[in-house]
Amino acid sequence: MNNSQKYIAFLRGVNVNGTSIKMAEVCKVFSGADCKEVSSVLATGNIIFNSNLDKVALKEKLEKSLSEHFNYEAFLFIKTAEEVKTIFEHNPFSKDNDFHIYSFITIPNFETELLKNFNETEKTEGEEIKIVDHNFYWKIRKGFTLDSNFGKILGIKVFKNSLTSRNINTIEKIVAKL
Repeated sequence: MNNSQKYIAFLRGVNVNGTSIKMAEVCKVFSGADCKEVSSVLATGNIIFNSNLDKVALKEKLEKSLSEHFNYEAFLFIKTAEEVKTIFEHNPFSKDNDFHIYSFITIPNFETELLKNFNETEKTEGEEIKIVDHNFYWKIRKGFTLDSNFGKILGIKVFKNSLTSRNINTIEKIVAKL
């Protein structure tokens, strides 16, 4: 009996701050860690694959394999294909050419910490967040992502084990490949 499940791994800190990793090589590491049908979406650390392991075992195995292969401290978040489809389908914001919409891939229940931090920052015009089914969504005017007060908080080291974010357009591309 095949218990294979389709997953998406979201790597954190790939191709930023001097960590430059080719996705083809990442896919080889995943394949070497007993993952099947491995492919990447964009060069930002989004890997689609199948495995018989559960998310906890996969996270441990893949982080260890990536860390050893690339000689850096790897962090990743794993979602099932259904969870990623839900993130995309439940996006509460309408597309607007003047704004980016981000979805956050987090450890369980971290959306409340993000909400607290967001509520404590000064907002830019039109900036807002919504939480839908434990998924955190952030809408920010284009050009303000890294300069907004909330955007600055997201990069602090204390959060590196707790979240990564993806533009909703990236989530859409991932869903299209599922």
